[in-house]
Amino acid sequence: MSGTVLGARPTDGPDQVGAILGSDFAENSVNDHSMWRDYGLVEFFWGRESPDHPWEGHHFSLQVHRLSHWGGSIVNKEIRERYGRFDRHLRFDKLQRLLARRGLGLEDVPDVNAPEFTLHWQPASEVSVTAFRKREWGRNRRRGNSLVGDVYRISSSMTAGQVAWNRARYGHQSG
Repeated sequence: MSGTVLGARPTDGPDQVGAILGSDFAENSVNDHSMWRDYGLVEFFWGRESPDHPWEGHHFSLQVHRLSHWGGSIVNKEIRERYGRFDRHLRFDKLQRLLARRGLGLEDVPDVNAPEFTLHWQPASEVSVTAFRKREWGRNRRRGNSLVGDVYRISSSMTAGQVAWNRARYGHQSG
């Protein structure tokens, strides 16, 4: 977990990200101060003080749950060329094992969406992982096409300050 997507950092501007991920994206904005680009599996987000100011990178998210609906066709060409085929599900326990082999651990972080989702954090890269972990009583084991235990989203950057805030605010919750 590098905290980048093919080298694109969460703080990079739209032109820098476009140079890496290409021009096949949907651009979205709710006002003149925020924008995001949807590259299928990956979304990058920017903000700016006013229309006269440049865009400043805020974060990116890998919307892993989209794989369960669209499979590898949702994955941007540049990412597919680098990493190959993508399964419809990324199991959290598999991701955790792969990271452990690289000497990277994830810390559990209390979250407002518990217990249906759990939040985990990799301090060195400031990457967070959200997993679909618990079903509500009486509901089946899926949320849409996602299975209990699937990674839902991977995001960067989550700072130590944000983790501390979550722990102070939601630390009483159990998942």
